[in-house]
Amino acid sequence: MNKNWSISLEHEEYTLDIELVISDAIDAVDKTEKGYYVNVVTPAALGNPDDYLTEALVNYFGGRITIKFIDQCGCGGYVLRVWKNN
Repeated sequence: MNKNWSISLEHEEYTLDIELVISDAIDAVDKTEKGYYVNVVTPAALGNPDDYLTEALVNYFGGRITIKFIDQCGCGGYVLRVWKNN
C-alpha cells in the first residue's frame, strides 16, 4: 500500500489463533510501502500486542520498521502502528 492504512485482525478466527495474527500482521507490513504505516488492530482477548506481536515483527523485519503501541480502541481491540522505514 502506498498510503497509511489499517487492518483488522479482531475477527473470531484471530482470537483463537495467535499464529494467524502474527502471520497476517507480517503480511500487512510486507504490503506497506516504505514511508507509510499500517495500524494493526488485534483482538482484545489476546491482550496488549506489545506482549506477543512486537517481538515477532522485529524478529522478522529488524531495523526496516518502527513500531508504536497506540491504545486500546473503543471496540476492545488494540492498535499497534508499524511504519515501514525501508
